[in-house]
Amino acid sequence: MKTVLITGCSSGYGLEAARHFLSKGWKVIATMRTPQPDLLPASDKLRILPLDVTRTESIDQALRAAGPIDALVNNAGIGLFGAFEATPMSTVREVFETNTFGVMAMCQAVIPQFRERGAGMIVNVTSSATLAPFPLVAAYTASKTAIEGFTASLAHELKAVGVRVKLVEPGYGPSTRFTANGQQRMQGLITKPYEPFAHEVFAGFGGLSAVTTATDVAEGIWDATNDTSERLHFPAGADAVALARAS
Repeated sequence: MKTVLITGCSSGYGLEAARHFLSKGWKVIATMRTPQPDLLPASDKLRILPLDVTRTESIDQALRAAGPIDALVNNAGIGLFGAFEATPMSTVREVFETNTFGVMAMCQAVIPQFRERGAGMIVNVTSSATLAPFPLVAAYTASKTAIEGFTASLAHELKAVGVRVKLVEPGYGPSTRFTANGQQRMQGLITKPYEPFAHEVFAGFGGLSAVTTATDVAEGIWDATNDTSERLHFPAGADAVALARAS
């Protein structure tokens, strides 16, 4: 029986991925900044652990408590929507701390056990914003695009020691808490000069016919985790798949 550790399981893609892996018979270590046991069904295959990917001591404690794992899914992330001109650099750094450096820190912490075993899978979840440019998400896109390049390079070096690395690229998911989770962070980032354009962008999102669901992403993560080919990119959701084909 294999074990997966998934970050960011308190909502959205991480929560659905944890449910999906449990339904497939895997042992699941579901991590959250603030553990909420009621979010997932009680199971002897499930453990819920606290984890803040921006804190080294939290990562170390979570991995010690988790024990050996077969796969790491780096799903934890924070959103940001607004005019870059109005975005404080402190906010940009906050986004990078979770979306970029948090992913790197988790990889670096887990690689030794995978390397010693000569087996293991790392799946990094990014965004379809890396597949095509979207407006008003410049800093967020930068944080995710950095992980795309990082993962592509890491896949080459870890292949030499028997460890596989994959990317899952979710599309636009209106059912997720992207905006709600970042509401305080985004206050004041749509300034008056950008208001007309922002309204157009929001209207465009509302008219999309092809969007991504949490189930799409959970299935994409599952497929990537179990893939034994050289494939690196796994777009998840109808819109992400369409963008990947067009790029």
